[in-house]
Amino acid sequence: MKSRISLSNTFELILALATIGLLLAVLQSFVIGRHYIIPTTQLAAALVLGNIAWYGFSGQLWAKLLLFWSGVLLCCHLFFALFWSKAYRDILGVAFEPVCLLLLILFVWLTVQYKRRNHLFARSA
Repeated sequence: MKSRISLSNTFELILALATIGLLLAVLQSFVIGRHYIIPTTQLAAALVLGNIAWYGFSGQLWAKLLLFWSGVLLCCHLFFALFWSKAYRDILGVAFEPVCLLLLILFVWLTVQYKRRNHLFARSA
């Protein structure tokens, strides 16, 4: 059995953790906050993200491609945040540039490794 914790499953792991966080937010909002609409939208997001992670773990190409392009979009977001972000700058202060730059480098590396390990966009001979 292929290990679930590897560079070829990086974005699946991140998405699975986000799904767990959303499910905990559903419980918190519903049980403690006594809200009904907000937990329903969080549950819908958790179901969609959880299914994408599940199909990514099972090796479905469409899910792998969707996760790869999500990684590319995240890298673009971090790159443009370096120059034009106001909210992140206000939150992190002087630590913004090093933190954002390190995250950008990390996610570019993870995205490239994800593409290589899953043989995405490989030419067939």
